[in-house]
Amino acid sequence: MEKNENIEMITGDPKKAINKLSLPIIASMFLIFANNIIDSIWVAGLGPEPLAALGYITPLFLIIVGFGNGIGAGGNSLISRYIGAQDKSSANNAAIHNLILSIIVSIVVSIIFIVFMKPLLNMMGASSVLKYAMDYGIIVFAWTFALLMPPIVGGAFRAEGDIKRATIPIAIAAIINMILDPILIYTLNMGIAGAAWATAIGPFISLLLMFYWIFVKRDTYLSYDFKDFTNDWVMYKDILIVGIPASLEQLVLSVLTIFVNYMLTVVSGPVAVAVYTAGWRIINIGMLPAIGVGTAAISVAGVAFGAKKYENLRITVRYAVKVALIASIIVCIILNVFSNQIAFIFSYSKNSAQLEPLIASFLQLMCLFILYVPFGASAGNVFQGVGKGIISFILTSFREFILVLIFAYLLGFVFNLGEFGIYCGMLLGGGIGSLICYTCIELYINKLIRGKEDEIKA
Repeated sequence: MEKNENIEMITGDPKKAINKLSLPIIASMFLIFANNIIDSIWVAGLGPEPLAALGYITPLFLIIVGFGNGIGAGGNSLISRYIGAQDKSSANNAAIHNLILSIIVSIVVSIIFIVFMKPLLNMMGASSVLKYAMDYGIIVFAWTFALLMPPIVGGAFRAEGDIKRATIPIAIAAIINMILDPILIYTLNMGIAGAAWATAIGPFISLLLMFYWIFVKRDTYLSYDFKDFTNDWVMYKDILIVGIPASLEQLVLSVLTIFVNYMLTVVSGPVAVAVYTAGWRIINIGMLPAIGVGTAAISVAGVAFGAKKYENLRITVRYAVKVALIASIIVCIILNVFSNQIAFIFSYSKNSAQLEPLIASFLQLMCLFILYVPFGASAGNVFQGVGKGIISFILTSFREFILVLIFAYLLGFVFNLGEFGIYCGMLLGGGIGSLICYTCIELYINKLIRGKEDEIKA
């Protein structure tokens, strides 16, 4: 199999590969979340009701993002394994299957969300801000293909180690969104609908750039020539075996957010939802180092597994946790120290000034959640990389939907600690679940290594 610089990097030292892959991923993710924060900041200027509406739409929006990242992870995993096994022809074919799936999933998801959005919002308790939520949601979900396809195509780029092409379009989309937000929301007086249009236009332009590289410039390592395409249902299945569970992981997180929003609505009302919406977006930024390193680990783990270099799997997961944990500790300290200054960006207007001390208190407490993420994220992504997406999904579901939700309910309602109890329950459940996930990946890798040693002895 012919190699280029990217392939040599991805098939070499796992530590060097993670370092090179993770930094651009973290940077692009930072721009994405910064973009979401800026959305919240501009919408916050419209008042607490539009900001709360954004909070109700966010879980549904994240489901779309989850489908994109999930199918992208499935394609990444399969292509990486073929590259590790030095089978470029199959890697090319898998990349085309990945692209076809992105189109099909985009159409299906868009139709489902547009049809069921209103009843879903009512079920979530968004009736008081339903108009704002619908104004934003209809536009965003009509452009699902632009939101969903870039991360799926980007998964193929990451599999071949071409991290620049996987991240540059995402960065461009975020920057365009940032520029358009104030223009559409305030200058053109489009309100929350302007924020939705900005969210859709940026990714659409990034998708056009990706298609230019693939179909016009044609200088990617993987070939997308449909003349050589052989339809293989097994490849669709292999992508979906990882992609669907990975997508459902985001669905689980979104459903959890819906439940948290509902519990907060019961104990404190829409203001608590607005605080959670703003504060949790900051926490999500704090998780980026761990998530970025974990995302890089998918490609590295897939290549190691395809080449049957199981010791490299162990190096991958342990190094990923180490690097991500150090960065997470630093981020946690920063958020704690500068919580008031960060909270101010969501309370700059008279309409939202009441939120500042509430958001600051939220950040000081929930920044601890960031410390657990390296263990769960690295373990889950390595499971995805080796094609064990169902295991990753089960562990994530147990951690987020069972442990976090149960502890949040117990402390918030059973022990009558209200809003504070809900947050403490999330911390307790997330911590326990993440440590369980990491234990499982260590046991799995040990099993692989012992199996290979037994084969050599035999």
